Amino acid sequence: MRILITAAGSRGDVAPYTGLGAALRRAGHDVTLAATDTFASLVRDAGLGFRGLPAGTRVRGTGTGTGTGTGTGRRERTRTAAAFIAELGRGFADVLDEGTDLLLLSTTTAPLGWHLTEATGTPSLGVYLQPTAPTGDFPPVVTGARSLGRIANRATGRLALRVADRLYEQAVAGLRHRLGLPPCSPSEMRRRQEKANWPVLHGFSTALVPRPSDWRSGLEVVGNWWPHHDPAARLPAALEDFLGAGPRPVLVGFGSMASGDGERLSEIAVRALRRAGLRGILQAGSAGLAADGDDVFTIGDVPHALLFPRLAAVVHHGGAGTSAAALRAGVPSVPVPITADQPFWAGRLAALGAATGPIPYRSLTAERLAGSLDRVVKQQAHSRAAARAARHLTAEDGAGQALEAIHRLTGG
Repeated sequence: MRILITAAGSRGDVAPYTGLGAALRRAGHDVTLAATDTFASLVRDAGLGFRGLPAGTRVRGTGTGTGTGTGTGRRERTRTAAAFIAELGRGFADVLDEGTDLLLLSTTTAPLGWHLTEATGTPSLGVYLQPTAPTGDFPPVVTGARSLGRIANRATGRLALRVADRLYEQAVAGLRHRLGLPPCSPSEMRRRQEKANWPVLHGFSTALVPRPSDWRSGLEVVGNWWPHHDPAARLPAALEDFLGAGPRPVLVGFGSMASGDGERLSEIAVRALRRAGLRGILQAGSAGLAADGDDVFTIGDVPHALLFPRLAAVVHHGGAGTSAAALRAGVPSVPVPITADQPFWAGRLAALGAATGPIPYRSLTAERLAGSLDRVVKQQAHSRAAARAARHLTAEDGAGQALEAIHRLTGG
């Protein structure tokens, strides 16, 4: 079967699908992953076909564009998301060829992919990395971690979807015109999918988000899809030397977040590590973190699966993938959420006991970070909670569950 996965956004919005795609390929399917050109090598290194999506701008978070905070920052994020979606929609019709048997749609691409399904009759399935359906169990992931009560949680969940639908209006109108379809608003199309119980698999662990009991039929939580990495891959020799030269270090990294703040964050990180008496690894990321010294080491991209089990703790932005990777390794976290769904995942880690209370990015200081590091490393409760969660994640098979769902959908 020829399967096309579509995903758009930052690295964390794309990398998990390389693992899912590789698992589907091992099961005998011909798998192509469509993403922006930035991720072409990431996709091809997983042994998957690559197809470019027409968007050069990267949007961070869940693709809904609502983010956290108020005022200018939120408006700017909304404008950025709207521009990204408009660009994505202009050529989205070209992503699907006549030989595709199944279309797998991410959170960001589903509101466009539904129209391709209508126009071509190609079956589709949602493969989401965030819980977007309204529920009384928690508020929308883009509004943070604090529950508003069951009624208000569901109401704000519906509001968040309406906000997202508005972001897609221009792109959907243009796409339907190009496909020769009659007008249909994003909100109307979403209602159609919900009424039809369109199936969505959620690629995160029930350790972090158990399936809400008030979700409709067709929405399932299957476990993480881990980014692909070469089984023969090894950590760089210089990094191995640093890891072996002393006690387990702490990793500090913000992934594709915090661009332009590298100098400030590097200074904060080094001061905090030394104040807490800990060795550290700075992961450059988009922020460009860097520092030199016998007790600190700077790295670029390395597989989380190889590095995280060697650490004492991870300081990170609370992205879904990094949060899950720390849990999988049984390593406690100090989350420093910045925007979008990051406060939600940071709150989930803390609720499990596998992380300290989140430090909001705008409130980050060397003193606060040092205090959190001292607690998370020296108090064994956080490590024990992370180890319990790791056992839970080990028992899940997100890719296997997805494969079974695909076979049920297609009769394969």
